[in-house]
Amino acid sequence: MRIFLLLAVFIFQTAHADSNQYTVNSGDILDISVWNEEALQKEVRVLPDGSISFPLAGSISVAGKSISQIHAILKDRLAEFIADPVVNISVKSAEGNSIYVIGQVKKPGQFVMYQPMDVMQMLSLAGGLTAFAKANDIVILRRNGDKSESIAFKYGEVEDGDKLENNHLLRSGDVIVVP
Repeated sequence: MRIFLLLAVFIFQTAHADSNQYTVNSGDILDISVWNEEALQKEVRVLPDGSISFPLAGSISVAGKSISQIHAILKDRLAEFIADPVVNISVKSAEGNSIYVIGQVKKPGQFVMYQPMDVMQMLSLAGGLTAFAKANDIVILRRNGDKSESIAFKYGEVEDGDKLENNHLLRSGDVIVVP
């Protein structure tokens, strides 16, 4: 019984830790190196289709995966050619972790998220709303795989401290439309 409990705790902690890890996005730049293999040191940008290409490993789909997941895939593929490869991967630039703000804000554009951000924080980065903005008609456009969804955001409710649960955490690729 004790072993079962310890195993359950380990599985929970592992799953929870992995869910908090950064997941790679298209446009991110990864620095990949294999110890003691000078030809296998490369900086790669994740392509729009979510893949990278690495010598000996070929094309690897990495978008939506954590660094530890990519590490496991790369190590497995390189093991066919190199005995026990020591692979190092780091995110050199999180440029793919972008949000777009358009419409009646003072500074519309693309913003890179270097930390988790919600709608109010992103609107702040965009300089706030203009005098002509329809504050309670803001919409977040989000893609979920092949489907898109529209999430209503009423600035006035969150601004007053009401309905703070509607101050959604943003995801890479979200578009905030301020009419």
